[in-house]
Amino acid sequence: MHSSVVPVGKANLSASDVLAVARGSARVELTADARDEMAASRARIDALAAEPRPVYGVSTGFGALAVRHISPELRAQLQRSLVRSHAAGMGPAVEREVVRALMLLRMKTLASGRTGVRPLIAETMAAVLNAGITPVVREYGSLGCSGDLAPLSHCALVLMGEGEATGPDGTVRPAGELLAEAGITPVELHEKEGLALINGTDGMLGMLLMACADLARLFTTADITAAMSLEALLGTEKVLAPELHAIRPHPGQAASAANMLAVLAGSGLTGHHQDDAPRVQDAYSIRCAPQVAGAGRDTLAHAQLVADRELAAAVDNPVVLPDGRVESNGNFHGAPVAYVLDFLAVAAADLGSISERRTDRLLDKNRSHGLPPFLADDPGVDSGLMIAQYTQAALVSENKRLAVPASVDSIPSSAMQEDHVSMGWSAARKLRTAVDNLGRILAVELTAAARALEIRRDAYTSRDTDPLAPATAAALAATRAAGVGGVGPDRFLAPDLDAAAALVAGGGLVAAVEAVTGPLA
Repeated sequence: MHSSVVPVGKANLSASDVLAVARGSARVELTADARDEMAASRARIDALAAEPRPVYGVSTGFGALAVRHISPELRAQLQRSLVRSHAAGMGPAVEREVVRALMLLRMKTLASGRTGVRPLIAETMAAVLNAGITPVVREYGSLGCSGDLAPLSHCALVLMGEGEATGPDGTVRPAGELLAEAGITPVELHEKEGLALINGTDGMLGMLLMACADLARLFTTADITAAMSLEALLGTEKVLAPELHAIRPHPGQAASAANMLAVLAGSGLTGHHQDDAPRVQDAYSIRCAPQVAGAGRDTLAHAQLVADRELAAAVDNPVVLPDGRVESNGNFHGAPVAYVLDFLAVAAADLGSISERRTDRLLDKNRSHGLPPFLADDPGVDSGLMIAQYTQAALVSENKRLAVPASVDSIPSSAMQEDHVSMGWSAARKLRTAVDNLGRILAVELTAAARALEIRRDAYTSRDTDPLAPATAAALAATRAAGVGGVGPDRFLAPDLDAAAALVAGGGLVAAVEAVTGPLA
């Protein structure tokens, strides 16, 4: 359980804090120690602003225009102009949870005291989040260097009472109206504050944290569906023995094998791979399931390590160091985050690919070891799950395209001042699609494996005992309870697949299985 209030201060936020604000109804609150730290660093910025020498971000222009020294009477206009000009995104609005994560993470950096902005700025950001006001952030605009400039600028614009936002009801309205209704006074930006509001990796980091949470659930889901498919195909669980995985000591592989073994405990169907049509070994999609899913788990563990490091960071340029120095830097470059976003897209694509191969095996009478073609009720009259696999294959194919890394690309900008960029925002956006696709891919395998297990159960010669493992029987029951139909004449199939996808996305399948097995990895 998470507290209903997330304190934002000098202490690091956790991934669960970010999820609670982005996806839940948790409120945010600026801590007293953050106010003190911010006030102290602001005093240093005010002192620099009074000096005659130019200081980047305080008394100069930005990017390739940093050569101009800006006089004091123009500096408020400089900050307004920066935000207005950089709020240049295009395309459809991104999801509310992404914007809320982005705003929280920027507030976290402001609260660190390393940016030199007044406490008022962070307090206003907290008020906007707590009022359920969400700036409209567009799909395109970030190159992932100097941070997520355009997305963050759309958020900063709303703090100024300008631009567009949605209220709690989701209707797009002028931001000034929404702030007025919530009793929030728009901010007048002082030196450096506009720059500090837009110069971070917060969008790509927020999407990474949410993808990590979703993929953790989907890797466990994949172990469950793989175990169900193994059982339905009368495969052997001997390949899951811990001593086999100990001699290749990848932790993710061992965890996936242990999960599958726990799900299959007590099955009366496994180990019959040599009964009627002897086969020495199961196919790779069955036998190597822990190796593939395990490699994805290890990739996820690395991504979570990077996310934790970035959560502990204060990304801005220039920054106010603890000793009072104000220094330029390149910490806003998104490469560390962009790489792992791309790594996860590769893992998601491969996990979906092996899931589709298991589904196809369940549907092919030549390889399913006695199951009817396409798991149809009356093959020839009925097509069964034939086209469900087509849909799954289309999703798998799209995920392969989405696995092409964004972070190997770069396009120069700002008159060659920003001549190598990370494309981390693009990596994050395509990963979100890949994760959604993976959930649907696993839902199709679940639909097929559940139907195949039902057919095996109905054909079992002994009616005294249930041949299914207790955990796979629980998975089958949860699937049926969710509205996914079983064996029978063909019917409108899309609602079944949607119900399976909702069961996977909501964590209901994992919960049903863990009620039998205990916690899975």
